[in-house]
Amino acid sequence: MRASREQVLAFRLDGHHLARRLPRGSLLQTAGACGLQDTPPGSALLGMHARVSGLTPDDVTRALENAKTLFATWSLRGAPHVMPTRDASVFTLGLLPDDEESLRAFLGGGVIPLDVVGMTAAELVARTGEVSRQVLDGRDVTKDELGVELSERIARELKGKQRARWRAPSIVVRGQTMGESLVRFAISVVALQGVVCVGPRRGGAVRYARTDQWLGKALPKARRETAEAELVRRYLACYGPSTSEELAQWAGIGLAQAEHAWKRVAKELIPADIDGRTAWVHRGDQARLGSPNVPQGVRFLLPHDPFLQLRDRTTLAPERALQRRIWRAIGNPGVVLAEGRLMGLWRPAKSGKRLRISVELVAPMTREVRTHLEVEAAALAPWRGVSTVEVKVTSE
Repeated sequence: MRASREQVLAFRLDGHHLARRLPRGSLLQTAGACGLQDTPPGSALLGMHARVSGLTPDDVTRALENAKTLFATWSLRGAPHVMPTRDASVFTLGLLPDDEESLRAFLGGGVIPLDVVGMTAAELVARTGEVSRQVLDGRDVTKDELGVELSERIARELKGKQRARWRAPSIVVRGQTMGESLVRFAISVVALQGVVCVGPRRGGAVRYARTDQWLGKALPKARRETAEAELVRRYLACYGPSTSEELAQWAGIGLAQAEHAWKRVAKELIPADIDGRTAWVHRGDQARLGSPNVPQGVRFLLPHDPFLQLRDRTTLAPERALQRRIWRAIGNPGVVLAEGRLMGLWRPAKSGKRLRISVELVAPMTREVRTHLEVEAAALAPWRGVSTVEVKVTSE
């Protein structure tokens, strides 16, 4: 089949539930589409607000901390994500590396100190998982506390030069030891194993807990091949038409692992020509790609919103100069969408109970869209803990 860039963009917005907001009781459907990255903490809540009508912060807190129908843990790209507890295997087991090469690909920057210390990725993950069960037994701790305690306990098990190198200053993260740096990378894999998760939030600080103790039970069991196949299906529902190479980049896994997962659903895929580029769509999504919902309304998306994790960035922003402004090395702006079009870049500045939002337009804005933008901005107040929101709009 053939599809234009505009069709693909509308299809993806629809898959992310950004074309039209879902009703208030749709938290699990929203989080289950492709997970919601929670970087920095609280970002996932704003992502849900952009997708669900009439939602309140208390709705999300109750789902995360009381009913625990929502679950937060490390997932895609080694970053914390919020997902439905019932679907956790898709976003954990479906990503779990199962050999040394895949583990090293997922650890990314952690490979450098790993080689210096003289430890395999498999050994690092095994040690971190075993000690995590002990450290977190009956308690929850902050990220810094977890890193320090894990590192020190593992250091006691090492000997000679390996222990000395483990305790040497990190060559990746300033202010940490080599061991602290390594266990912080490894904990993302241990989380995929279902050992560790994000627990309670107290005093604004995120704390980490043992998954079985936080939930009161282990994560729902699943077969690896089932989880891998479902991860690819959900990826394609949100980012299709696409390729296994783009899947690897999105998930933060090695290409070999991505291709292995891709093959599990290969018979379910249909080739699509997207402005001369061949990509693949799931046959269950073919009708929606041909006639996606027309995007409506204005949305404020944070820099790590799942929609902005698309790999073929020209779909959203055809101009390279604009891409460089949206996806920077650090300090990315948020994005404003209006009827599915990229309208502007935004940055918030909070002062007490007042939130100031600066919007830099990258496309012409009508008076009607300006009205919708101000209404949408005002709706952010309870999510940012403020009573008033001011919007300043400037042109390029």
